[in-house]
Amino acid sequence: MADFHQNGVIATLHKLSERSVESLEADLVEFSKKRPMTLVLPSLFSELEGPALKDIVDQLKDVPYLDNIVIGLDQANEEQFEYAKEFFSVLPQNHKVIWNDGPNMRAIHEKLVQTGVAPEAPGKGKNVWYCFGYVQAALKTEVIGLHDCDVLTYDRGMMARLMYPVANPNFRYVFAKGYYPRVAEGKMNGRVTRLLVTPLIHALRRVCGFDPYLNYLNGFRYPLAGEFAMDVDVLPDLRIPSDWGLEIGILSEIRKNYSTRAICQVDISDAYDHKHQPVSEENKDAGLSKMSIDITTSILRKLAVSGHTFSNAKIRTIKATYFRKALDMVEMYKNDAMMNGLDYDVHREEKTIELFANNIMEAGDKFMVQMEDRPFIPRWNRVSYALPDIMQDLRDAVAEDNA
Repeated sequence: MADFHQNGVIATLHKLSERSVESLEADLVEFSKKRPMTLVLPSLFSELEGPALKDIVDQLKDVPYLDNIVIGLDQANEEQFEYAKEFFSVLPQNHKVIWNDGPNMRAIHEKLVQTGVAPEAPGKGKNVWYCFGYVQAALKTEVIGLHDCDVLTYDRGMMARLMYPVANPNFRYVFAKGYYPRVAEGKMNGRVTRLLVTPLIHALRRVCGFDPYLNYLNGFRYPLAGEFAMDVDVLPDLRIPSDWGLEIGILSEIRKNYSTRAICQVDISDAYDHKHQPVSEENKDAGLSKMSIDITTSILRKLAVSGHTFSNAKIRTIKATYFRKALDMVEMYKNDAMMNGLDYDVHREEKTIELFANNIMEAGDKFMVQMEDRPFIPRWNRVSYALPDIMQDLRDAVAEDNA
């Protein structure tokens, strides 16, 4: 049973009862009559062969309120794309697979490159961006949900709770962020949130002083959750980060465009587990190491936009403050784990903190040296201004691939 604490920054919608999935879905079916709903699934082809996605699809087959499902498929050749179409063909909802590596989508991408409005880096951000473009180009929908394809503990109640705050016409929310406990196999997970983001926000608040943006981020129980829902009107002006800062970046963009009264977080699961990234101590361009650099850079960039200035000395102060706070939190997590009968490896946790502390310096260097980089993929409104026919091109490309 969850608590009912509200942090005062954004609304938190708790799981205070065992309301059935069927009851939630009955409401959502009624909402869908006026507010059609679409689910976006960004996927690597490898996830079709993994342990999670088949069960997710089996669950989605029974969801009665979804009008559309859009699957963004990355890293697939033609044979794999045909396999993917067959894999998802069991879905009764209107569904389309966007073959991002196919000739039709590559032609669109090349047109965007020539105009200077293309995503520069491959990855989840680019995949999600193309999915959102297709939603605007081809679908009549009011509510968009998104979740990953590697959730091992998926059930359709998770999505029902995620969609509910935005789909309910009596609520004012345009954006809902999912949250959940990250506990599986007898231990705590969610290392980047626990050991980087939370103590880093505390450190930045101490070094930079009170800042509404930091206060906003601190209000989220799981800011790196990959599950969110939004009103379709959010999409045209949404700037999507192109790196591992995707989740933090989207939270930042939503706050820039909307009042916090239109933003909420919702408890969507009692148990959540998915594919775990390696820490990657020896390679800063992979795993949690790269993730920590990208996330820290994203937060520094947003603070700079708010008027904060950074120097090497200030970054070193932030690193030192973070390091002390993160180590203090290890004892909190250890005690919490012990009381709940969970394993907790203090040595591994502190080694990870040391890596993250060093990566804060890396992120500071990246931020100050590479100021000319484009941190966001251009918003779709801008793309449409630059290429007025792009939406028709996108519709045609996906239709031809799925014919």
